[in-house]
Amino acid sequence: MNKLKLRTMLESFLVEDIGDEDLTSQSIFPKDKVGTGVFISKEDGIISGIQLVKEVYHLLDETIDVEFQVTDGEHIVSGQTLAKVEGPITHLLTGERLILNCLQRMSGIATLTHKSIKALNDPSIQICDTRKTVPGMRMLDKYAVVTGGGKNHRRGLFDGVMIKDNHIAYCGSITQAIHQVREKVGHMVKIEVETETRKEVMEAIDAKADVIMFDNRSPEEVREFAKLVPKEIRTEASGGINLKNLPSYSGTGVDFISLGFLTHSVNALDISLQVDEGE
Repeated sequence: MNKLKLRTMLESFLVEDIGDEDLTSQSIFPKDKVGTGVFISKEDGIISGIQLVKEVYHLLDETIDVEFQVTDGEHIVSGQTLAKVEGPITHLLTGERLILNCLQRMSGIATLTHKSIKALNDPSIQICDTRKTVPGMRMLDKYAVVTGGGKNHRRGLFDGVMIKDNHIAYCGSITQAIHQVREKVGHMVKIEVETETRKEVMEAIDAKADVIMFDNRSPEEVREFAKLVPKEIRTEASGGINLKNLPSYSGTGVDFISLGFLTHSVNALDISLQVDEGE
């Protein structure tokens, strides 16, 4: 993750949550009162975003000591200690919720990505994310997908061309849309086209698309369409694919399967901060 972007992001999250001050913690505890605690997993899964414990706490107070017990991408089990922290109680409690919000979501995404790869059980096909992320959280969401063993699709509208059905409808044809793009973008930019029929696949091939997506197609259709595409053109399946039917797409011959549910329908992994009582 980009350190500068991460810091800016976390600062804005803290400002949103704290406002002028943490009324509860600062009313109860003296500023110099020190405490300890541990971040613990309450579920099995894949950890992602553990470094955010230190990043958030050090924005509040650089004297807070953080000792990591795991690294991103590691399998964790219920009851396992993920990190130990020590520092002013006010800052430990002020940063707790932001850390947990990010850590739980990111670990949930990493865990779901890992489950999806296992469910597909086809190392020739790479599992990818989509742009269906929470606004403002995309960098963390996409990092979590990679942590879980997946790959990132384009990060936004700026780093790749993806000609979808509405682009084609407005433009008139796949051929015309690709032509218009070729006139505008440089040779380093890949062009992907969304297709739904055999005719559209053949048109995308003739127009020399770099990547062809088979949108909302059954495993049988994906298998059929993939055989039509020359090896120099990459292929992708997307739309209507979930954890239940994902195994049926194994062996279909595509290079990628992009899954929106990795980020838009994820369940957070249960993680908590446990503090030493009486401190």
